[in-house]
Amino acid sequence: MALIELVNISKQYGAVQVIDNLSLTINSNEFMVFLGPSGCGKSTLLRMIAGLESIDGGEIRIDGKRIDHLPPGERGIAMVFQHYALYPHMSVRDNMAFGLRNIGVDEAEIARRVTEAAKVLVLDKLLDRKPGQLSGGQRQRVAIGRAIVKEPQAFLFDEPLSNLDAALRVRTRVELAQLHNRVKSTMVFVTHDQIEAMTLAHRIVVMNNRRIEQVGTPMEIYARPATRFVAEFVGSPAMNFLPVKLDRDFVRLTDGTTVHTAVPIKELAPASDYTMGVRAEAISIGRSGTGDTDAVVEVIERLGDRTLVYARIADNSLLVAEAKGDSPLAPGAAVALTFDGRRTHLFDAAGRGYHTAEAA
Repeated sequence: MALIELVNISKQYGAVQVIDNLSLTINSNEFMVFLGPSGCGKSTLLRMIAGLESIDGGEIRIDGKRIDHLPPGERGIAMVFQHYALYPHMSVRDNMAFGLRNIGVDEAEIARRVTEAAKVLVLDKLLDRKPGQLSGGQRQRVAIGRAIVKEPQAFLFDEPLSNLDAALRVRTRVELAQLHNRVKSTMVFVTHDQIEAMTLAHRIVVMNNRRIEQVGTPMEIYARPATRFVAEFVGSPAMNFLPVKLDRDFVRLTDGTTVHTAVPIKELAPASDYTMGVRAEAISIGRSGTGDTDAVVEVIERLGDRTLVYARIADNSLLVAEAKGDSPLAPGAAVALTFDGRRTHLFDAAGRGYHTAEAA
C-alpha cells in the first residue's frame, strides 16, 4: 500500500501548458479513478506518476519519499496499459515471469509469485497457453498478472478495458474490483467511461481541459456536482439544464413556470444568468395540467427496468424524464412535468454549482 502525493505538479510541451500547478493526494489502499474526456490530461498525469513523462515543476511523493527524480523501475509502481503487449511466442507463465527474470530475481521466487498471481487472477489453469489461445479478457488478466508479480506499492491502469467488448468489460470490471479487495494495494485507474468510474472508484477525480473539476466519492460527484461540466459529464442520461431567473424562494423558467427549489437562493447573487439543473429521475410525469409545466412527448426510450421520456416544454426545451419500465406513454402524448425541488441544482455563469443544504 502507498500514499501518493502530487504537489503543485506542472507539465508543458513547448509553449503548451498541459498540467498547471496541480495537487492531489491518493490515499493508501484507495482505488482512485481519473475520469474525463480525451485530451483532458488524465493519461499524462498517470504517466508522470509512473515516470514515463517528466515533470516541469512540483513534486511526486510515495509514502513521503520524493520519487519524481527516479526512473520508472525504481518507483515501486506497476503499470497496466490499454494494449496488452504480451509476447506471442511465450506462454502465460513466461510472460508473467519475463520482467522478474530481467532483473535477476531467483527462479524459485519467480515461480512463487507467478503461481500466487495466477491463483488471484484465475489463470492457474492457463499458465502453459500462448496469448493467441486466450480471449481478450484473459489476455488483459495476464497483463495485470505481469504487474502483480512485481509486488509494487501501487498499480496504475491506463484505460485497460477499452479494447474489450461490452459484456467482457462488465465482467473484467467486476474482476478488477475483486482484485483490489484481494491484493489490498493503492490503485489509480484512467478512463473516459463514467460507468467504470462510478462502479470501481472509492473516489473520482473529474478532469477537464487539463485541470481538476472535482474530487469526490461516486455519489458525491453524481448528487452534488461542483460544476456544470461535471453535471453534464457524469450521469446517463445527462442532467437537464434550463435557464432561470431567481425570484425569492423559487426560480422562474423562461416561459414563466415557477419551480420551488431547495437551493438556498437568498445566499446567491441576484444575477439573471443562472441555469437550473435536474436529473431525469427528479422529474415526475403526470396528466397534462397537473404539474409544474406541460409538455409533449417526442421520443420514448425503453430500457427494461425504466423508460426515458423525451418531452418538449413551452419554451422549446427538450427534457428527459424517467418513468417506469412498463410506462404506456407514446410519442405525441400530452403530459405534465413536475420537478422535485429537493433535487434541483443551480449553476452560475461561470459554471459553479449550488445545491440543497442537506446531503442530496
